[in-house]
Amino acid sequence: MRFKGLDLNLLVAFEAIMESRSVSRAAERVNLSQPAMSNALARLRSFFGDELLIAHNKRMYPTPFAETLLPQVQAALATMEGVVATSRHFDPATSSRTFRVMASDYIATAVLFPIITRLAEVAPGVRIELLLPSQRRIELLDSGGIDLLITLEPYATQALPSDILLEDEYRLVGRIGHPALAAGASREVMLAHDHVLVAIGEERLPSFGDAYLDRIGIQRRVAMTVPSFAMLPWLLQETNWLTLMQGRLFTLMARSFAIAAAPPPVAIPKLVEMAQYHVTRANDPGLRWLIDTIRTRASDPT
Repeated sequence: MRFKGLDLNLLVAFEAIMESRSVSRAAERVNLSQPAMSNALARLRSFFGDELLIAHNKRMYPTPFAETLLPQVQAALATMEGVVATSRHFDPATSSRTFRVMASDYIATAVLFPIITRLAEVAPGVRIELLLPSQRRIELLDSGGIDLLITLEPYATQALPSDILLEDEYRLVGRIGHPALAAGASREVMLAHDHVLVAIGEERLPSFGDAYLDRIGIQRRVAMTVPSFAMLPWLLQETNWLTLMQGRLFTLMARSFAIAAAPPPVAIPKLVEMAQYHVTRANDPGLRWLIDTIRTRASDPT
């Protein structure tokens, strides 16, 4: 398809080259041969009258014009993907679509993994590509780099549509037999022990529970800070350390690790996880199916 003399397929090639900074990797990404991708770059250079990418020391560097052009191309491609997605019927039984989902490892472990293992029955051709939280999350939503962002309500942007996906409650977690987990254990007992905190993603965002305790002035002795919720049970079952863990994740991990839980002696608000997507995907039947599937799973975590 051409628009004002430009083959629109070249925009897909342009995005791939800009993101990979390599003709060969870009070719692999869009299933072209390397000569075909080189030819696409040459045609783009001719159309725009700019080198776009310049080779130096075995790497390719974008020109200022290419840097200016990239977000406009990404926005245009995202819009077109939304148009295509909303204009056709989505049948999970026959679809071969890949959904790119950004979520914390808590959501991945406690909610998404059980869904993915069941997709073979109802949607054998559907694939889920998981990405960990990034400070570029909104940019990736805008550009179509991800289809769905699952994030805590305080971190959701008001500029894009979102749905409530699930709620969860925090538990105070430690090894089996830990004195701080005994019935009626006080705040003082909890604070007498070292804690493990979680800092998420490149921005090292604190978990909702940890951030809340800090905000109300409850200071804990920190033995260790880790980047993943999945690390917590390994650190707890052989020590007297404590942590705040989401109830869903504790229920799952307690099946394999010698850990126990109790309600924290400090009331912590429920955490609310949101499903956020680009406005052009609001009527995407495939994305709506995925969100509804996740919500259904979240409503029955057994």
